[in-house]
Amino acid sequence: MTETATPSPSIDRPLPNGDSASPSLRSLCTSLHQEITAFLQEDLSTETTLQAVQEQTRKSLNIIQAALDRYPLRTLSLSYNGGKDCLVLLILYLSLLSTHPDLPDRLPAIYIPPSHPFASVTDFTLRSAARYHLNLDIYSEDSSSSSQPATTLSSITSKGQDAAAGAGAEGGGGGGKGKGKGGGGMKEAFTQYLSRNPSVDAIFVGTRRTDPHGGKLSPDGFDMTDGGWPRFMRVHPVIEWHYREIWAVRLP
Repeated sequence: MTETATPSPSIDRPLPNGDSASPSLRSLCTSLHQEITAFLQEDLSTETTLQAVQEQTRKSLNIIQAALDRYPLRTLSLSYNGGKDCLVLLILYLSLLSTHPDLPDRLPAIYIPPSHPFASVTDFTLRSAARYHLNLDIYSEDSSSSSQPATTLSSITSKGQDAAAGAGAEGGGGGGKGKGKGGGGMKEAFTQYLSRNPSVDAIFVGTRRTDPHGGKLSPDGFDMTDGGWPRFMRVHPVIEWHYREIWAVRLP
């Protein structure tokens, strides 16, 4: 379903190129910051949906900034699955990093694909992760239950799409579904991810209020994981976004 209102040009942008001419992470963050700032300054009094997007954007930026104030950047990660919610979250996150003094070349992220992913979805997730400078760790069911390293974005792209299709696992990158009752597959994946990345204290997730278990999450955007799960702070900046608002932000 596509939003009928025409989105503002300031947020109607293509993914950056993934070749050698692609901008550095800081340049990308600076460009996004400028575009988001311009969008928030526009007079959209006649565009009800885009007005709502402006308001949701401000709320999300406040939650992301609160996370950046609370946690060093090296302790933050992103649960990414290439979905629209995650993309909106990622763009807003990047827009606040343009002047961060400790910005790395790539940002840490975890991807837990479904057990039988569509090739086109996997391809888009990997391409967008590369273009947005994510250091993407990909966890399959096998890698989450053994001592072997998780698949990384660099190894996926070097081995080709066949390897990407073989990296499937139960669960989704946004956090909420997993293998069997209680999300066992996802729980194990996060356990392994955190054991291999012990500096990570908080993970951004693209959960919205209408998602499974989203109704129980705090409106301030911060929730510690439940008992039995590996301990980390879930940060969900797009929690109050509605479907119509998410899709008003046009992305390829």
